[in-house]
Amino acid sequence: QSQLLESGGGDVQPGGSLRLSCTASGFTLNSASIGWYRQAPGKEREGVSCISSDGGSTAYADDVKGRFTISRDNAKNTVYLQMNSLKPEDTAVYYCAAKSSCGNLATQVYLYVYYWGKGTLVTVSS
Repeated sequence: QSQLLESGGGDVQPGGSLRLSCTASGFTLNSASIGWYRQAPGKEREGVSCISSDGGSTAYADDVKGRFTISRDNAKNTVYLQMNSLKPEDTAVYYCAAKSSCGNLATQVYLYVYYWGKGTLVTVSS
């Protein structure tokens, strides 16, 4: 059974850092683009970042540029999202998705998806 598993979420104070991991099982991660998405309570799911299958192309939402970094280690079948300078508005459930293409990060959240993970909660609060 193919699936994605997110980990690394938790509670952090404003200005702190977390590193999320997205690990694949049942399929080879390097065959897919991997996106990170988040959904805050009462809001739509939104794109955060995406990386192409070979790692040569990345994309970021405007409000995380310069603070978040996406990377992949295909040997470990894992994609990471390093989140620095966290803000309360970053609080959300973070999901990773294996996709055939990153597409438009903002407008094509649900397109090209092979699999979604179940999410990991990030809470930024003092």
